[in-house]
Amino acid sequence: MTKHLKSTVESDPGSAGGEKHTPMMVQYLRIKAEYPTTLVFYRMGDFYELFFDDAEKASRLMGITLTQRGSSNGSPIKMAGIPFHSVDQYLVKLIKLGESVAICEQIGDPATSKGPVERKVVRVITPGTLTDSDLLPEKAERCLLAMQLVPSKSRKQMQVGLSWLSMASGALKMMEFTVEAALLDGRVKQELERISAAEVLVADGQLEWCEPLLPNRAVTVPDWHFDQPSSEKALLDQLGVATLHGFGADGLGPAICAAGALLRYAQSTQGRGLQHVRTLTVESENEFIGLDAATRRNLELTETIRSQDANALAPTLFSTLDHCRTAMGSRLLRHWLHHALRDQQVARARHAAINALMRTDACSGLSATLAAVPDIERITTRIALLSARPRDLAGLRGGLQQLGSLRNYVAMCSRDADAPLLLALHDALATPAECLDLLERSIMLEPAAMVRDGGVIARGFDADLDELRGLSENAGQFLIDLETRERARTGIANLRVEYNKVHGFYIEVTHGQTDKVPDDYRRRQTLKNAERYIIPELKAFEDKALSAQERSLSREKFLYEQLLQDLAPHIVTLQAIAHALAQLDTLVALADHAARNNWCAPQLVTEPTIVIEQGRHPVVENQIERFIANDCAFTAERKLLLITGPNMGGKSTFMRQVALITLLAYVGSFVPAASATIGPIDRIFTRIGAASIWPAAVRPSWWK
Repeated sequence: MTKHLKSTVESDPGSAGGEKHTPMMVQYLRIKAEYPTTLVFYRMGDFYELFFDDAEKASRLMGITLTQRGSSNGSPIKMAGIPFHSVDQYLVKLIKLGESVAICEQIGDPATSKGPVERKVVRVITPGTLTDSDLLPEKAERCLLAMQLVPSKSRKQMQVGLSWLSMASGALKMMEFTVEAALLDGRVKQELERISAAEVLVADGQLEWCEPLLPNRAVTVPDWHFDQPSSEKALLDQLGVATLHGFGADGLGPAICAAGALLRYAQSTQGRGLQHVRTLTVESENEFIGLDAATRRNLELTETIRSQDANALAPTLFSTLDHCRTAMGSRLLRHWLHHALRDQQVARARHAAINALMRTDACSGLSATLAAVPDIERITTRIALLSARPRDLAGLRGGLQQLGSLRNYVAMCSRDADAPLLLALHDALATPAECLDLLERSIMLEPAAMVRDGGVIARGFDADLDELRGLSENAGQFLIDLETRERARTGIANLRVEYNKVHGFYIEVTHGQTDKVPDDYRRRQTLKNAERYIIPELKAFEDKALSAQERSLSREKFLYEQLLQDLAPHIVTLQAIAHALAQLDTLVALADHAARNNWCAPQLVTEPTIVIEQGRHPVVENQIERFIANDCAFTAERKLLLITGPNMGGKSTFMRQVALITLLAYVGSFVPAASATIGPIDRIFTRIGAASIWPAAVRPSWWK
């Protein structure tokens, strides 16, 4: 069907097979030809309509009714539609199924249009470019990733460039590494498992190479999207810099190409620039403790072995530790578990912060205050993309109002404590006075859900809006006064002056009293038991009041759009505050768990050693009545433990326990043990057999 649509439009947009299309179908076919593999939601009044193959597919995937109307090229025009106000619930279904949707809106004025109202695709919703809260999982990221492969001349090695973007947070990252061709599959899959992208871009010419490496179907773009000079320019323009030196991206090639293609694709889906993408992080190949895909699954960090369902009843390490009160904190905790850094200084700083939080017993107060903070990270993104709704801004205002209280708690915790991380968070949580003042003055305490409904901009913010609202709101008193005067003038005791959206203002008189109606009454509507009239005074007020209401809504929409523009300069500050809040929330959650479960602070040392006394499995200890703690000791001289015992005797639990304690220590968490001393670590392995876990190993960097 895609080829049919394309050929129809290219050959003759007005006819196909000797049969004329309506102007509206010509418009639709032209738009659809630009998005051949994407479902097009074509706005028609209060509905989004889908046609032809899109209609059949949508009917099957969303369970909506498939109909047909008219014909095109001798075939019926198949149709399926959904109400525009219910679009989000259908988008959720489609995105979960991996589909993409082009939203085509009416941008012209129906009153002045000659022929079909002008329409255009205003944004494309894809699995990797989501920003709407209704479409995103609250506690997980959905990244867009681009990949570029460059073989060496001998083709024995492959240079791999990766770049990925979390559209909902604005975090842009990249990395580049060289790998032996024979090891390419495992190395790339390890990184893809770590990043867990929802959508992957590759060049048309590299699909054959890349597709076997990808867990899901790739999105292909023209090869020239990965052109290095234009990609580097796009990256410089996006970041507003003259050189990439400050980001550590000098000398990178394939990674920059991937970033350029990624930015081009992301911008095209949003229909505008990406104001919230302001920084770049370059990750190195050996920055994180290595975890292959099997290890991540077998350690059950965020998913159980037997189920990929995040809501599965069986607990994971993430669900056990996630006492975060904000979605931002939960997402950061998930990120830390999958991205444990080898750098011991980072983990030590987190240990010190957790110790300070536990020492002052401030966790309960911090948790209660953090619970009043909304998802500032994602709200900021929607402000940048001009898609934030009124209640987003009201929530942001409420969250910023909590910063003073949070800083006081952090100051109390960091007093007399060697916790530089808490001091840094204290500084980052400074209240942005100008931004908060703007939000407090501009948005009502409880605004309407949508700007189009009115009741969003606060009274006193704009004099013109207040005047227009006054005209609309005084209608009630005017009608009461008019009704009183007309009853006295006509002698009709049951005369009523009322209003409805269909017929406007009117005077209603029952049939038995119509003989008393004065000559200046003009009949507006006849009902079964009454007549409705209009008089010059009421007509003049109607024109004035309805015009004021319409102009009030228009003014409010203008002011709201201007408000989003005025908030743009605060985006970087809000992003920094969101990151600080997420860190604080995660540290408080880890401190709370450590205090309640008697976990200890691990000691990270430079000597080759792993010594754990009275260790417990962090998840299993909460699932059984009594967990028997046990020891583990590795040194440079003793690199191997041989564990024997019957099936179901606890061998795999012990092995995974050692791996998880080691991982938690480098995440920056306290650990379930009486004491733990751990040296440098570069990789963790676990394997699973038919019914049990095979040997789990922690590979320190000193293990040769």
